[in-house]
Amino acid sequence: MKQDAFHEPVMVAEVLSYLAAIPDGVILDATLGGGGHAEAILTAHPKISLVGMDRDLEAVQTASTRLARFGDRVVIRHARFDTAALVIADEFARRRDLLGRGVVGVLFDLGVSSHQLNAASRGFSYRLEGPLDMRMDQSRGLRAAEIVNDAAVATLEEIFRDSGEQRFAKRIARAVVEHRPISTTMELANIVSSAIPAAARRKGHPARRVFQALRITVNDELDLLGPALDGVMDLLSPGGRLIVLAYHSGEDRLVKERLHRAATGGCRCPAGLPCVCGARPTFRVLTRGARLARPEEIASNPRAEAARLRVGEKLNSAIEHDQARLS
Repeated sequence: MKQDAFHEPVMVAEVLSYLAAIPDGVILDATLGGGGHAEAILTAHPKISLVGMDRDLEAVQTASTRLARFGDRVVIRHARFDTAALVIADEFARRRDLLGRGVVGVLFDLGVSSHQLNAASRGFSYRLEGPLDMRMDQSRGLRAAEIVNDAAVATLEEIFRDSGEQRFAKRIARAVVEHRPISTTMELANIVSSAIPAAARRKGHPARRVFQALRITVNDELDLLGPALDGVMDLLSPGGRLIVLAYHSGEDRLVKERLHRAATGGCRCPAGLPCVCGARPTFRVLTRGARLARPEEIASNPRAEAARLRVGEKLNSAIEHDQARLS
């Protein structure tokens, strides 16, 4: 497998710029993929160590090859990102060279990789014939086929509406149930296409949102993201930075809410006045709204068009808490 098989990493320059001022320590790449972001970070910061995680075993194998030249500066684990705090604790206990080094950066690059989409056998693509799988970790969990063929109409409608933001969710859910059993990606894509009015088919591939919704559901992506963010926000050292690239509005909204809550400490006092309710922010938000990829990057890497980048910095002290409250 080629080292760049997973995808060209998105917004690398922006990620590096937000990590430029971090102290030496450990960076956690919670969604390692093919190792593109990790390689850039390790190259730019020769004194940091990196712990990389991914639930996709093919990603772990690819990244291990790509990052081998960095030697023991890199630890790679096959694990889900909601176990990040446990993985870090385990590595700090196992590796004496990491003792005394704080976690100074955490990166999440969410969504699906180009490799996963382009591998027909993985079942992620509505353009390629393959089994309805969609599991990022192929060693466990329900396949998309089991959801498509077993779920009630109301459940499918909810999945397509909430995780796929599909306005024809009810029509599609009914069509899916009428045509069961469904075993391949192209079968499902054609059923979805036929259930959507012709006028709506002109706005991108009609099955895109349905496949996205099934992928998110199969992998519990939205349910796992909140606890994962909470865990790594506690894990970060003062001055450490959390960087998240999201490609789905539900993911981005969740990241925004978590950062806002951490930046306000849950304070309900009037904005611009000192806090008297006892709330203490733990983070400073460094991005005013989500940052988008530059047009020239989108032109060369279309995946970047959907990217939304948000960054938060762990605060140091009570003084910083009060300054963040008034800023």
